[in-house]
Amino acid sequence: MELTDQNAFALYRSKVGQTVELYKGSIQNRGSVTEVFWNELNCSRFGAFVELIFPSQEDAKAWAISPEYQALVAIRNEAMKLTLFTVAI
Repeated sequence: MELTDQNAFALYRSKVGQTVELYKGSIQNRGSVTEVFWNELNCSRFGAFVELIFPSQEDAKAWAISPEYQALVAIRNEAMKLTLFTVAI
C-alpha cells in the first residue's frame, strides 16, 4: 500500500480489524518497506504492507466482498492506494 492520507488511514485502521475478525481472520503482520532489491515487474512503489491470515481462501474472499468491509472502501480509497491479493501456501 501507499498511504495518501494519514487521518483517513487512522480511521480505516481503527475499523478494519473488526471486519477481518468477523470472517475468521487476523492481522498477522504490519510493516514498512525499507528496500526493494528488484522490481522486474515494474510494480508501483509502496511503502507499507499488511499481512492478513484467514483459514481459507474462501474466508478471505468472503471478507473482501463483505458488506462490512465494503462499507470501509471509501475511507480506504481516501487513505491509500492498495493492491490486495491472496497467497496459497
